[in-house]
Amino acid sequence: MATPNPSNTKLDLSGSLGKQLKPFELDFELDVSERQPTILIVDDLEINRRLLRAMLKAAPYRVLEARRPAEALTVLESEQVDLLILDLMMPEMSGLEFCHRIKSNRRTQLVPILMITSVQGIENEIAGIASGADEFLIKPLHPDVVRTRIRAMLRNKAAIDSLEEAETILFALAQAVEKRDKYTGDHCERLARYSVMLGSAMGLARWELVALHRGGFLHDIGKVSVPDAILFKKGSLTEEEWIVMRGHTVKGEEICRPMKTLAPVLPIIRSHHERWDGTGYPDGLKGEQIPLTARILQIADIFDALTTARPYKPAFSRAEALSTLDAEAARGWRDVELVSLFQECVHKLDKDEEPETPWASDLAQSLENMRQSLSR
Repeated sequence: MATPNPSNTKLDLSGSLGKQLKPFELDFELDVSERQPTILIVDDLEINRRLLRAMLKAAPYRVLEARRPAEALTVLESEQVDLLILDLMMPEMSGLEFCHRIKSNRRTQLVPILMITSVQGIENEIAGIASGADEFLIKPLHPDVVRTRIRAMLRNKAAIDSLEEAETILFALAQAVEKRDKYTGDHCERLARYSVMLGSAMGLARWELVALHRGGFLHDIGKVSVPDAILFKKGSLTEEEWIVMRGHTVKGEEICRPMKTLAPVLPIIRSHHERWDGTGYPDGLKGEQIPLTARILQIADIFDALTTARPYKPAFSRAEALSTLDAEAARGWRDVELVSLFQECVHKLDKDEEPETPWASDLAQSLENMRQSLSR
C-alpha cells in the first residue's frame, strides 16, 4: 500500500469519531503472550547460557546469545531486544560497566537488565542495582524464580512500550493535523527548533527543552476538533466560529493530559495564545502568570508564521518578522525580554550557531517508523 499523503487527508473529527477521541484514553490489557519477546543472554560460559536456555525453553521467548559484551552491543544495534540477562563477571568489561553503558544510551536505556552472579555479598547487589540493573539474582538459580522475574520484567517492558507507542501516535496525529494545511507542512519542525534555541539561550533545564521540542509538535493538536469549514474559511470568522477556533487549546490539553510523560507540555498547549497584557485566550492570563515555556513557544510560533508564505501574504524577511515582534511587544502583547533575546538567537541562527538537540533525531525516527507502520 502506498504511503498516504497527509497533505491530502481531511481530518474532520467533529462527528462521532471526534467524540470518541475526547479525551484520548488508554484502556487495554497488556499481555506479553500477544507477541514473542526477545531475550539476549550475555555470558562467556556456554554452560551458563545453555542452563538459562533450558529454563526458558517452555516459554514463548526468542532467545539470542552473546559470549562477550562487544557481541552483545552488535546484536543490540540490529535487534529489538526486550530483556538482557548478563553475568556480573565478563571478559572485556565487567557486567557493571556493560550495564552502565546500556543505561547511558538513550536507544537502549529502557531495556530491562537481569544481572546474575555466583559471587556472594550484598555489596555486589548494591553495585549491580546502582549500575542500572533492574533485577539481581545470586546463583544457584531456581528455575521458577528466574521465570517469574523474567515474566514480571517483560510485563513492565510491554507497558513502557505501549506508552511510547501511544505517545508516537499522538505526535503522528499532530503532524497530520498540521499537514492539513499545505502551507504549514514543516511548521512543527521549525517551531520545535526555534523554541529549543530560545530555551537553550535562557539556560533552561533539559526537561524544559524537551517539553519545548514536544510542544512544537503538539501545540495545535486540538485543531483536530475544528471543522475544515472553520479552519480553512476564507474571510473573517463569526463570533461563534471564533469560540470553536479558540477552543483548540483546551481540546489539545484534554487530548494529551492522560499521557503522564506529556505533563510538562500541557501548559504550552493550553497557554500559547495568551498575551502579556491579559487579552489572550483561553484563560486571560497576564504577564508572568503565563507559563514561561508557553511564552517561548508563542514567540517562535509568530516568527515562523511571519517568515512563511501563506495564501493571504508573502513570506516576511527575518528582519521584518523581528520588527513585527518588536511592535507587538511594544503594544503589550509579548514578553519584551524574551523578544529581545529571541532577536539575538536569530542572529546566531544566521551564523549556524544553533544548539544541538540530541533527542530530536530519536523523535524524528519514531515518527518515521509510525508512518511506515501506518502505510502497511
